[in-house]
Amino acid sequence: MTKSEKLIEKFLSKPKNFTYDELKNLLNRFGYYEVKIGKTSGSRVAFMNKDTKNVIRLHKPHPGNILKRYQLDLVEEELKSEGVIQ
Repeated sequence: MTKSEKLIEKFLSKPKNFTYDELKNLLNRFGYYEVKIGKTSGSRVAFMNKDTKNVIRLHKPHPGNILKRYQLDLVEEELKSEGVIQ
């Protein structure tokens, strides 16, 4: 199993310790990049897909780096609606 497959499997299991850095890595593998201009330059961030221009918006976790369950659900729903994951 590759690192990408392990990361996807971990993401889909919705662990309580999934970090923002892991999410950035996961989304980068699917062609998303973090938009760092405009209204998203603070704690609210956006990830845009290079090809489809689909945008995923969420708040950066703070003060820690661990994402909340609802954030993982939101990202999973977006990725499924775009056909990136099943």
